[in-house]
Amino acid sequence: MTAKILFIIIDQLRADCINGPLAKHINTPNIDALKSEGVTFNKHHTVTVPCGPARASLLTGLYAMNHRSIQNGTPLSASHPTLGTEMRKAGYDPLLFGYTDAAIDPAGLHPNDPVLREDEGVAPGFNEIVRLRFQDPSTWLGYLKSKGYELLDNYWELYNAVPQNPSEPAAINDPAIYKAKHSDTAFLTNRTLQEMSVRTHLDWFATLTYIRPHPPLVAPAPYNAMYNPDNIPAAYCPNSIAEMKSTHPFFKAYFNEPTIKNLYGGFDGKIENLSKQAVAQLRAVYFGLITELDHHVGRLIDHLRDTGQYDDTLIVFTADHGEMLGDHHLWGKNTPHNAAFHIPLIIRDPRRRDSAGTTINAFTESIDIAPTLLDWVGQKSPPGFNGHSLLPWLESDKPKDWRTHIFAEMDMSDQKYGARFQRQFNVKPHQCNMAILMDENFKLVYFNGGVAPLLYDMKNDRDETTNLANDPAHANTLLTMTRKVLNHKMTHAHHALSRLVLTGDGLSEI
Repeated sequence: MTAKILFIIIDQLRADCINGPLAKHINTPNIDALKSEGVTFNKHHTVTVPCGPARASLLTGLYAMNHRSIQNGTPLSASHPTLGTEMRKAGYDPLLFGYTDAAIDPAGLHPNDPVLREDEGVAPGFNEIVRLRFQDPSTWLGYLKSKGYELLDNYWELYNAVPQNPSEPAAINDPAIYKAKHSDTAFLTNRTLQEMSVRTHLDWFATLTYIRPHPPLVAPAPYNAMYNPDNIPAAYCPNSIAEMKSTHPFFKAYFNEPTIKNLYGGFDGKIENLSKQAVAQLRAVYFGLITELDHHVGRLIDHLRDTGQYDDTLIVFTADHGEMLGDHHLWGKNTPHNAAFHIPLIIRDPRRRDSAGTTINAFTESIDIAPTLLDWVGQKSPPGFNGHSLLPWLESDKPKDWRTHIFAEMDMSDQKYGARFQRQFNVKPHQCNMAILMDENFKLVYFNGGVAPLLYDMKNDRDETTNLANDPAHANTLLTMTRKVLNHKMTHAHHALSRLVLTGDGLSEI
C-alpha cells in the first residue's frame, strides 16, 4: 500500500469554529465532510503560543520548556530532531508549502547572513517548495503584479479594506483590494496543486500552512460580507474592561497599552475603543475567512479524489493556536484563556475506516502530532519527544494509560516592542512567563516571579469568568494544582539523552 500524508496547519483558528458552538454559524461543508470521514479530537490544545513557539512544539514534539524557542524570533536549536528530519529517515522528502516560522539556529552562521534577519525560517528537514511567509509574501506579491495589481511600497496596505463609498472611510467588513481568486489562500492552494500534480505516482509527505484567518482581518468579496454581523453570536464579555483590569495584573497590563495593532488595517491597538458593532464586524470577517479556507481545503481533497490518491492519503487538519475573537474583550492568542489554546484536530486515516465520523474526548496536545505521523509511516520517534502517537485512539482498543490534563506555557517578555507585562509584574524578562495546567475539574494559570495565580472551575465556569485563586474554600485545590504543575515539569524535563546509557554492550535506551 502506498503511503501519502497531507498535513494542513491553519494559522490562528480556534476549535469551536470547527467543532463547537460557533461552528453551526459558519459554512464549512468540506471540513465537515472531512470530519465525517475522520476522527475529531474535541479536547486538542496547543502547548504554547504564539506562532513561532507553537509551531516549534508542533514540529519537535517538545514542550516549550524543552525546545526553548519561546518567542517569535527566538532561535530553534538545530540539535532538536524535527518532524522533517525524522521523516527523512523514513525515506520521505518533507515538502513545505507555506512556512514553519522557525527562527534559525545562529550557530556556525556569520552575523551578516541574511537568514538571521528574519524570524520565519524553515525548520530543519523541510524542503520549502512554495515560499509564502507572513512577513515575506514576495511570491504572492509577484503573482499579484502579474495579474495587474499595482503594488504599494508597504505591502501591509494590501490588507486595508477598500471603501465601497469613495467619499467615506472603509468599513471593517469592506472587501480586500484583491479578488478571491487571487487571495493568498487561493494562491497557495493553486501552487500546491500545481506542484503536487506531478507527484501522484509517488509516496509523499506535504505540509501545507495557510496564513488565514490570522489578522489583519480583511477578506475578499464575497467572503467579507458573507456573514451578517447582526446574526452571529456576540463576543462573550460578562465583565467590563475596567472590571477585568481590577481582577489581575495580567489584564491590567494587557489593556493598559495599545496592542494587536494588526487586528485590521488602520487599527490603533486601543481595544477599549472598539464598539460592539466593530467587534461583530471583525467576527463576521473571521467567519468569512474560515469559509474561504474551507473552499480551498475542498479543492485539495477533490484533487486527491480525482487523481486516485484519496484512499492512500493520511490527512491531518489542525491549527498552530487559537484566537480570542473579542471574548473577554481579548484578541489574538497571547492570553491565558482557553480560546487561545484550544485548537481543532481532525485525522482521516485511510487504513482505519471503522473510526470514520467518531470523536475523541481525551486530552490531546500539539506535541502528539509529530509522533503520530512518524508512527503512521513506521518510523520510531526520537527518545526526547514529549508527545505520544494518537494512532491508538483510531483503533477499537483505546489507550488506557493516557494523560489526564493538558499543559501549556506562554512567555510574555517582549524585547522587540516593549514589555508591558514585565513592567506591570516588576519582573525580569526570564521571569515573565506562565504555565497552564487544566484537568477535567480545574485550570491553574501559574505566573513566575511571585505574580498571583489564576484558578478557574472548569466544570461550573467553562467560560473562565471567576478567579478562585484567592477563595479560601479553594486553597487546597490551588495547592493540589500547583503541585501538578511542578510534577509535570519535573516529569517532562528534556530527556533526549537522559534516557540513554552507555554500557559495555554499547548504547541502549532506558
